Amino acid sequence: MLSRIKKDDNVVVIAGKDKGKQGIVIKVVPKADQALVKGIAIVTRHAKAKKSGETSKIVKEEAFIPLGKIMPVCKSCKKACRVRTKFLENENKVRVCHRCHEAF
Repeated sequence: MLSRIKKDDNVVVIAGKDKGKQGIVIKVVPKADQALVKGIAIVTRHAKAKKSGETSKIVKEEAFIPLGKIMPVCKSCKKACRVRTKFLENENKVRVCHRCHEAF
């Protein structure tokens, strides 16, 4: 099965507190139906000191976001698009923009 969103894809958030923001996908977890997007869903975590001499700190990092809340951005038309699949002549399956019919 061909995934709708893959690592290093440019995506836009379509729902939630970060609606309208764009970012690059860092990691996709298909079983959990979630993705990690750079600069999106920033959460604050308190990191406790593990070793002696180390200090505790507050860390801001990305949290996982459901795949249903993000949409890939087409490279040719530069808009958020739905993804279709298409078979090439050599029987390879590729992702295609629903609007402009260009392969990703």
